[in-house]
Amino acid sequence: MTDRDRCRQDLPSRTETSSACSRPAKPRIREVIVVEGRYDRNTLSQVVDAMIFETGGFAIFNSPSRLCALRTLAARRGLIILTDSDGAGFVIRNRLKSLLPSDCVRQAFIPAVPGKERRKDHPSRQGLLGVEGMRPEVLLDALRLAGATEEEPVEEFTAADFLALGLTGCPGSALLRRRLAESLNLPGDISQSDLRRMVSRILSAEELSELVSELSGQPQTG
Repeated sequence: MTDRDRCRQDLPSRTETSSACSRPAKPRIREVIVVEGRYDRNTLSQVVDAMIFETGGFAIFNSPSRLCALRTLAARRGLIILTDSDGAGFVIRNRLKSLLPSDCVRQAFIPAVPGKERRKDHPSRQGLLGVEGMRPEVLLDALRLAGATEEEPVEEFTAADFLALGLTGCPGSALLRRRLAESLNLPGDISQSDLRRMVSRILSAEELSELVSELSGQPQTG
């Protein structure tokens, strides 16, 4: 028996590991929502329960692995592109449209509102508020007009779930997480929290357990 086998336990159901604490009710969106940056993501995460993918501005186009991840997510859950209403936002939007399967991608638009976000000393080049500066009701309207699909909430995999599977806290856990990410066409260097969030929306508990067992049996490399 390997060290990983000794530390691995059966994965508890997400119902068993869920917190009894109530959470603020937010619409749960099936589609992955693509935004430009972390401030957009922070704002949107307060409005909806969804997988939110940051492009890092134009950086996404220099990362084949992240583009591959977007294609995988588009095929599995669908995408909604929600960029700023300025010129850069439309360039990012249109380039993504050309690189992703059109039948899996929807477009959400925010109005062109003059203004400046509170955290900024100066307005953007075009003087327009971005996604981070929009009111919650505006963002919800934009997503609903785009055809966002609302779902019943489900529990995400927790750190304890990953520990039980040997994805953390065991010899070789980092390699196993990388293999898991790459098997799902996600970036190999994705953070643990983002990996849990994305896997929760791609695989069931049973599917994850089976896949980890299969990946655990692969020979060590490098």
